[in-house]
Amino acid sequence: MPSAVKRIGVMTGGGDAPGLNAVIRAVVKSASNCRCEVIGLEDSFDGLLEPDRSRILTPNDVTGILRIGGTILGTTNRGNPFAYPVDTSGGKRDYSERCLEMFHQLRLNALVVIGGDGTLAIAYEFFKRGIPLVGVPKTIDNDIVETTNTFGFDTAVSFATDAIDRLHTTAEAHHRVMIVEVMGRYAGWIALYSGLAGGADVILIPEIPFDVDKIVERIRAREAFGARFSIVVVAEGAKPIGGKVSVIKEAQGEFVERLGGVGAQVAAALESRTGKETRYVVLGHLQRGGAPTSFDRILATRFGARAVELILEGQFGSMVAFHPPDIVAVPLERVVGRTRNVPLDFDVVRTARAMGISLGD
Repeated sequence: MPSAVKRIGVMTGGGDAPGLNAVIRAVVKSASNCRCEVIGLEDSFDGLLEPDRSRILTPNDVTGILRIGGTILGTTNRGNPFAYPVDTSGGKRDYSERCLEMFHQLRLNALVVIGGDGTLAIAYEFFKRGIPLVGVPKTIDNDIVETTNTFGFDTAVSFATDAIDRLHTTAEAHHRVMIVEVMGRYAGWIALYSGLAGGADVILIPEIPFDVDKIVERIRAREAFGARFSIVVVAEGAKPIGGKVSVIKEAQGEFVERLGGVGAQVAAALESRTGKETRYVVLGHLQRGGAPTSFDRILATRFGARAVELILEGQFGSMVAFHPPDIVAVPLERVVGRTRNVPLDFDVVRTARAMGISLGD
């Protein structure tokens, strides 16, 4: 172990996801076994604003958190340290400069930054300014490049699938069309996987703009062979051909735009065109909560342990990634500024079509 690495900081940034605590636990336990002290930084990079926003984490502090959702360190998806100044106990300061100052004041030798594309992009900027760090990819959306899976995705899909299962019974009982709006932002992974697993009749994803008439055709075809109900799964970032993504709130200042509302739009359009009673359900943040699945617990644990390995090996500026069956290191510069969308020729897309599922095109 390089003698310089004695004190590692760990933080969680962006939206919460099941498995964050599992990563923190793995980092603390792995580092402790190598005689490294771990400092938990609260609320992402905000934990590098003031000395009292961090604390030592021992193996005892992370006992029992493997199965718990959320994050014991807190998180935020607001703002960019390189974009605006902040008020600190030392007066108004440049956010990024303050973070650099606090990194050294806390006597940290490296950071483990757990987050999605936005958090990892910020981490890369800090790496270029001299902070030794390793990134851990996190998002329920599964849209980070260079890794086959991110933890949190499997849990979100499992919850959405269970919700679709429940909606099948009420849809069939009332002969309704049920619309299920799921998260994912500009990628359709959650909608595609949960829709296929839940036996949906229509799946709408951002990568394939939809035609309402095509959806109506599918519903009427089901009616023709005696199926008097239909299930439609729609990703929050899905949009009609020639249309725009539905936005609840525009981006403003440090807040990114909030997607949503497409489920209601699709429901209204289908009810007016088919004459069938139509209801919609927005799963929203329910997909982020709860205990992580066994798959996500294992993946998160492997990510955390590997991140510590990379730090001790001096492989800074990298991100741990799942390249089945291995956990590997990839340069952060190959990750930032890119999004992993569902390929149009993806096997799961072809499978959905083979099952007779309409993708709205």
